[in-house]
Amino acid sequence: EQWELAEGGLRKVLEKLAIPYEVHEGEGTFYGPKIDFKVLDALDREWQTATVQLDFQLPQRFGLSYIGPDGREHEPIMIHRAIFGSYERFMALLTEHYGGAFPTWLAPEQVVVVPISDEVMDYARRVYEQALARDLRAVLDTSDETLGKKIRNWTVRKVPYQFVVGRREAESGQVAVRNYFDGDLGAMPLEEALARVEQEVAARLSRFKE
Repeated sequence: EQWELAEGGLRKVLEKLAIPYEVHEGEGTFYGPKIDFKVLDALDREWQTATVQLDFQLPQRFGLSYIGPDGREHEPIMIHRAIFGSYERFMALLTEHYGGAFPTWLAPEQVVVVPISDEVMDYARRVYEQALARDLRAVLDTSDETLGKKIRNWTVRKVPYQFVVGRREAESGQVAVRNYFDGDLGAMPLEEALARVEQEVAARLSRFKE
């Protein structure tokens, strides 16, 4: 009876969220049924990642209880959650899936500020600080490389956005925007460039909140 209650609860959640699923009879563990999330890698191999399991048995075995709103003693139900499965395997699958070119919301470095010369370093630093103030993962390139080498280095690292700044951008409060996926987007006001990155991140995160 408990098993059927747990299994029915998991099935109800999947159906409410419109998540397609298959029932694999006999694959649950002795203390309860579970939802296993499986993904395919670049070679079309199947890997298990997250697991969510309802457990009625262990609370009984440990004699666990709590006092409910009705003032009476109740036995809890445990929820086992392994969000990533193996964290290292999960990251490997993500990296392979995106070929290292992570979307903006997921990229470890979302924006790199690339000054053309030391002459505009103060403005470049202000751009960098404004990006950080908006909770963007930003980097300031302070290397002595040529502009072409800087752009190439960050392109190879597949950073989604490069904000290139020279004297013209510093004087006008703009940045020359390069996007890894769309190429050269031209000069635009700093506020507009930052808002563009923010919107890409927010659009994705709002899906998680839903």
